[in-house]
Amino acid sequence: MFARTPRLLLRPGWPEDADALYHAINDEAIVRNLASAPWPYNRNDAENFLSLPQDPKSPRWLIYRRTAGDPSLVGTCGIDVMPDGNVELGYWISRDHWGLGYATEAGRAALETAKALGHREIVASHFIDNPASGNVLIKLGFRRTGRNSPRFSKGRNKAVTAVEFELSLESDMKSDLARPLAA
Repeated sequence: MFARTPRLLLRPGWPEDADALYHAINDEAIVRNLASAPWPYNRNDAENFLSLPQDPKSPRWLIYRRTAGDPSLVGTCGIDVMPDGNVELGYWISRDHWGLGYATEAGRAALETAKALGHREIVASHFIDNPASGNVLIKLGFRRTGRNSPRFSKGRNKAVTAVEFELSLESDMKSDLARPLAA
């Protein structure tokens, strides 16, 4: 499954993406804000991520910048059906691309895809010491639930307080699809 935005191409990862993925994510400042990526992160971790089976209801994408020169891997984004049945949006952007609106742009494409796949509610969270991710979620239309809960971070090897968000794809996004992307 592919998605295209004005500046980005979201596509599944392939084995030949392992080097680009490894170089983009191999940064403790990124991994410490993720729940499932280990630190230190090595090339085998990239290969393992790329070899995970793809579920059509839970797409995972590599995010490539498709403007300003050669395509460049800027991060990943995906929709995951969690063990509790909730559908969760997750993403990360490499440090060289922070602050350029790529997370918001890719997140909007992921939410549009989730809606097209029939998902009705999406949840997301960010570690309490990563407010920039919360800002992205708010730009995407998510609302804080008022709940904070511990969530394990493999990169930190401990539980960290996570701020929880939710989004109704039926009511919260009905007008969002027509408005321009906010960086």
